[in-house]
Amino acid sequence: MRWHALRRMFWWKVIDEGWKSEAVKESLDLCLACKGCKGECPVSVDMATYKAEFLSHYYEGRLRPAHAYAFGYIDRLAQLASIAPSVANFFTQSRGLSTIAKSIAGMPHQRQIPAFARQTFKRWFVRRKPKSTDNREVILWPDTFNNYFFPNRAKAAAEILEAAGYRVNVPKQALCCGRPLYDFGMLGRAKRLLRRILSSLRDQIAAGIPVVVLEPSCLAVFRDEMVNLLPADEDAKRLSEQTFLLSEFLEKRIENYKPPALARKAIVHGHCHQKALMGMDSDERLLSKLGLDFETLDSGCCGMAGSFGFEKDHYDISMQVGELVLLPAVRKDTEDALIIANGFSCREQIVQATGRQPVHLAEVIQMAMQDSGG
Repeated sequence: MRWHALRRMFWWKVIDEGWKSEAVKESLDLCLACKGCKGECPVSVDMATYKAEFLSHYYEGRLRPAHAYAFGYIDRLAQLASIAPSVANFFTQSRGLSTIAKSIAGMPHQRQIPAFARQTFKRWFVRRKPKSTDNREVILWPDTFNNYFFPNRAKAAAEILEAAGYRVNVPKQALCCGRPLYDFGMLGRAKRLLRRILSSLRDQIAAGIPVVVLEPSCLAVFRDEMVNLLPADEDAKRLSEQTFLLSEFLEKRIENYKPPALARKAIVHGHCHQKALMGMDSDERLLSKLGLDFETLDSGCCGMAGSFGFEKDHYDISMQVGELVLLPAVRKDTEDALIIANGFSCREQIVQATGRQPVHLAEVIQMAMQDSGG
């Protein structure tokens, strides 16, 4: 239906309003931008990209709804909140004030605003002593969610990479891939953020230093959106080839990498963008090396889909999608089993709907290292 609406607008010219068409906008409204169509469609129709492009034109010269700015500019808001996280949390976690904050941001009252960390990952990183001085260097990408909200996951990744013999480098500049911007068609700002990244990392890109990314949706930007938006930029092409998920890096760049054993049961939920663009093979091979007794769920999208499930008008659909497979599987699983989910939005859907605390793959390997005394 969505593709049909776009064809009627682009090629058949039967929709007179063109980029300002309310009918086309309505048809795209429930697109989760999960990129599943790109990975599964025989002709690789990428509705997420078409949606972003349409919204970019539709809102040209218009104000967007409040939630578009609240989520699209989350990197700026989180950076501001990190100056005084306890103050920010007072306004977002207190019962009465959080209701006001959610109302301003266009969030449903059923959702919880994630709390800001007391110390960002980057502040922790610059204050610690490096544990490896090896000549082999790797950049650990400090994405907005693992830097400002859940730094322990990035800390775990830093420890894993150092234990593997790499000198970890973290960009000092405030950089963001702009992932949430695409959901709202904010392509102008998205391009500016990408160019800032390429400018800041130009020397490292030229030197071929690999970049490890923890958030699958951020890696999707480097592998997909960046080369689409900046097709003539050679640094963009090089960076797209030098970026890896943690599992990809450990499996493909480190010869005979062998993590310590971890005798646990687990269920694994793959992020939509990872399943569509990168696949789950590296994760599954690594989990097998850990000795985990795990099952990868055939769960499709978690339903949160970036900011989709945080938006008031989409909450019910978000929960319906989650209840298809993922959430019942989590509730049914035993209390001592690990719930592994690498995506920020996936973990928030699980936490807020079931109360279970999922873990990132980096935290799983860190558990194994701690159990082995490493």
